[in-house]
Amino acid sequence: MNRAFPKLVKSMLVATLALSGLAYAAETPAPAKADPAKGATLFANGDAARGIPACASCHGEAGNSTIATNPKLSAQHEAYLAKQLADFTGATRNNAVMTPYAKALNDEEKKNIAAYLAEQKSKPNAARSKDTLDLGKKIYRGGIADKGVAACASCHGANGAGIPVQFPRLAAQMADYTVAQLQAFKSGARNNSVQMSTLAKRMSDEEMKAVADYIAGLK
Repeated sequence: MNRAFPKLVKSMLVATLALSGLAYAAETPAPAKADPAKGATLFANGDAARGIPACASCHGEAGNSTIATNPKLSAQHEAYLAKQLADFTGATRNNAVMTPYAKALNDEEKKNIAAYLAEQKSKPNAARSKDTLDLGKKIYRGGIADKGVAACASCHGANGAGIPVQFPRLAAQMADYTVAQLQAFKSGARNNSVQMSTLAKRMSDEEMKAVADYIAGLK
C-alpha cells in the first residue's frame, strides 16, 4: 500500500476545512462599528415613542452629571459603558430606573451611546471633606492591608483613569454615587464584579465614604 496516500488524503481534508472556514468568514458580516453621532442624539433626546427619556436629563449634558446620586459618564471607557448597559438587562445589575431603559435599547444603540460618552470631556469635581481626605488617599493609594483590601490605584490607576475594557475610570466621579455602588457590591444588590464584591465586604461605611470623596477630587 502506498504510505503517501493517507498523508495526501489528510492534506486534502485540512485544505478543504480551511477553505470552508474562509468561505464562512466571508459570508459572515463584520459587527457594525459604533456610531457616536447616533449615540449623541439618543443621549440628548431619548426616544419618546419607545418611552426612553433623554439620558442627559439624569446624567447631565455630555455625561457630566450634576446630581450627586447619578454617575458622571463622560470620558468613561466605551467597552465598560456598553457592558454596564448590557448588565442592566440581566440579573447582575438590576436597577429600578436603569433596567427598563436598558431593556428598551437594542445592542447597537447601547454601543452608540457608549461610543459617544467615551469621546466626551469630563469636567473636574472636588473632594468635600478635609477631615477624611488623608484616609481616602491612603485607601486609594495603599489599600487597607490588615483587611486585605487592595489599593484602588492598582486597578483604576493613580489618577483614576482606569484601564479600558477591564477597569472603569473613577476620576471626578460623584462621591455619593461611588458610595452607593460600594454598598451595593457589599450587600450583593450589584454582583457583576466578584473582585469588587469581595473588597467592598471588607470595608466599613466610613472607609467607603472617605475613599469615594477622595476619588471625586482626582483629575
